[in-house]
Amino acid sequence: MSLGDFIKKQFIDVIQWTEDADGVLAYRYPMQDMEIQNGAQLTVRETQMALFVDEGEIADVFSPGLYTLDTRTLPVLTNLRNWDKAFKSPFKSDVYFFSTRSQTDQKWGTQQPITIRDKDFGSVRLRGFGMYAYHLDEPQTFHKKISGTRAVYTAADLEGQLRSTILARFADAFATSGVPFLDMAANQALLADKMKASLAPSSRDFGLSLDTFAVENLSLPDELQKRLDERIGMNIAGNLQQYTQFQVAKSIPVAAANEGGGAGVGAGLGAGIAMGKAMADAIGGAGGGGGAAPAKDTKFCSACGKPIARAAKFCPECGAPQS
Repeated sequence: MSLGDFIKKQFIDVIQWTEDADGVLAYRYPMQDMEIQNGAQLTVRETQMALFVDEGEIADVFSPGLYTLDTRTLPVLTNLRNWDKAFKSPFKSDVYFFSTRSQTDQKWGTQQPITIRDKDFGSVRLRGFGMYAYHLDEPQTFHKKISGTRAVYTAADLEGQLRSTILARFADAFATSGVPFLDMAANQALLADKMKASLAPSSRDFGLSLDTFAVENLSLPDELQKRLDERIGMNIAGNLQQYTQFQVAKSIPVAAANEGGGAGVGAGLGAGIAMGKAMADAIGGAGGGGGAAPAKDTKFCSACGKPIARAAKFCPECGAPQS
């Protein structure tokens, strides 16, 4: 090394990192043409950790605190370099800082519906979305498997990998929860807990710890939701025969209020009863449990609703003329 090169070389007395933006997970301290002076100060702030990497090998890990760099604070690095105990020479190693703050407001969601087995419907195509939070707690693992030698690695860089991992676990968590889709709205917390437990091993493989996981919404594609709404409507209607009778009963006061006096009331009442009986008998006949359908040679009195011969001009029960 020439004298000019030596003069150009800079020696570092203080090593520190202050985060100037959210979402930074790993930051490599700039070391080009610089060496760390023996006795330099290393500051690792709360919510940070630091790695010393020498010739591609992790040498030392530092938790929050203030360190004076010498053989006592760099025992592994000292051993790797075979320095004597005086440790007077400057040295050069890559220094990486890691943020251990919780990365909140991370969103996940299904871009396409996922087919899920369901005990009520057999299978459904399900969509879901929510939020989660995590923090980096093993910088060695994160450095080896994720961030590597990059100068800066952010939460945005990791988002795609985490989303893919979440979606891969989503179907399994839903299937093993044992909760059908119709009950899932009331059990989203249960699904979220299962998702968090399922994702914990994958998070540790990345050097991360999952803090929270929330399922905010589960839904069906529009065409399936329409079919579900129709089924719910049928269930609300319940017994169709009783539902029809109820609807006819509601129409009787309306018919009775029509103009025409007592005759109008009687005609409206008779028509309502006849309509109700006809519809009830039709439903019962279709279901096989409500009796036989009326014979073709009979009809119902328009006044009292009693069955009479189709050719009768007057009702034998009430005497009302028939059309």
